[in-house]
Amino acid sequence: MSSTLLEVTRAGHEEVERLERLIVKDLQNEPATSKDRLYQSHRVRNMIDQITTTTLKLVDIYEDKDNARKDEIAALGGQTATGTNVFSAFYDRLKEIREYHRRHPAARVVDANEEYEELLKEEPRTEFTGEEAFGRYLDLHELYNVYINSKFGEPIEYSAYLNLFSQPDKVHRKLKLTRQYREYLEKLLEYLLYFFARTEPLQDLDRIFSKVMIEFEEHWANGKVQDWENEGQENGHVSSQPTVLDLDYYSTAEELMEVGPERLKEALAALGLKTGGTVQQRAERLFQTKNISLEQVDRKHFAKGSRGSEQNGVSAAPQQAESLKEIAVMEAKIKKLCDLLDETIVRTKENVEKKQALTYEEMEAEREEEEIQADTESDDEEQQIYNPLKLPMGWDGKPIPYWLYKLHGLGQEFKCEICGNHSYWGRRAYERHFKEWRHQHGMRCLGIPNTKNFNEITSIEEAKELWEKIQERQGVNKWRPDLEEEYEDKEGNIYNKKTYTDLQRQGLI
Repeated sequence: MSSTLLEVTRAGHEEVERLERLIVKDLQNEPATSKDRLYQSHRVRNMIDQITTTTLKLVDIYEDKDNARKDEIAALGGQTATGTNVFSAFYDRLKEIREYHRRHPAARVVDANEEYEELLKEEPRTEFTGEEAFGRYLDLHELYNVYINSKFGEPIEYSAYLNLFSQPDKVHRKLKLTRQYREYLEKLLEYLLYFFARTEPLQDLDRIFSKVMIEFEEHWANGKVQDWENEGQENGHVSSQPTVLDLDYYSTAEELMEVGPERLKEALAALGLKTGGTVQQRAERLFQTKNISLEQVDRKHFAKGSRGSEQNGVSAAPQQAESLKEIAVMEAKIKKLCDLLDETIVRTKENVEKKQALTYEEMEAEREEEEIQADTESDDEEQQIYNPLKLPMGWDGKPIPYWLYKLHGLGQEFKCEICGNHSYWGRRAYERHFKEWRHQHGMRCLGIPNTKNFNEITSIEEAKELWEKIQERQGVNKWRPDLEEEYEDKEGNIYNKKTYTDLQRQGLI
């Protein structure tokens, strides 16, 4: 019967409320292991996404761009083209409901709570590599191979790379202009984003990166970005960096010709080479500099009075300035992600150093031991403790031995009516309870002091009778000031307190 727009609206609000309650209920449970914490985070993330989707649908309904909601409300009020007739609208709706139930006699109300409760038991599927160990460590081996085989990298150990990859400012400024470095940054940023989304699904990356971009734009405009100083000034143009072409993009001189004569001329001038000749000659002259240093180029190709791009104060094109800025942005995002994943990076370093000291057999044995330990912990949590004799639990959460149970007489039950018929098992617990808060509270409610006289008294009637006898016994030997306190008048007559006050009130004394 959710065919009407109002019923769809009501069902949407109900779904949002149910999901919010489930999120609260799930977050109230403390996960026992890191794996359970990860499952919990992904469950909450999925429920938040469902809430967002449902909320967007509700917003569309309330905006009512096609006036469907307005027409439906008007129809419920009996407003028709001929006028308003509330009763006819009511009976038409009643007829529709009866017709629905006549067609579907077996229809029953489905309890949605059971379906939603199943969400709390769900284990979302999250893919990790074996090296990542379900999100505990980073797996940067592929990026490490790219780094050590690149021009901007150096042949170092994997453990040393883990200290270096989060510091892009260690790479030389000129090497950052290559296509190889840009592709490496893109892959590194993509991996860190993917890993962070899998391990911290509740974090809002868009909000984090928006703050990073605000700070970056401010520092870039002022030329204060680390290792990119003065790059953002002068309207986005680079004042000291030459206009160069990345020759890694081109495999032949013919491909360079497609750039155009002016672009080739600027690139040759940036390197201090001659800029004359046809387009083909310029392309061949520039292509000779690929994979070699300027010192190895024949001196006849250099322009007079020039030995390199350092002597040419040619400004970079706006297109190159944008490319430099994109690289700087990627570096800023990578640094931020490394700060957020600092604990994971430290764990990865420790794991790598630990594995370097182990043999293959030891690593396999340790991995199997960790898997068995994790399975044992989960089995111990899920398995119900077998306790047919209902023995008390010990310090380890397991039933105590039966001989200890018999030794302390824990099978003997003592009930105390003053404590609200609470049961105490064992003589020791029974004797101790007379000084505990439950028994003291019961005696206080009866108006009886909890003294040693009332030990072993558990019946309310017996406690009251004993209290009355104590009060009577105290009354015989009690000093009564109104009868025993003596007063003397001016004439030396002795009276007790009561007689003296009576005579004084009458004015006889």
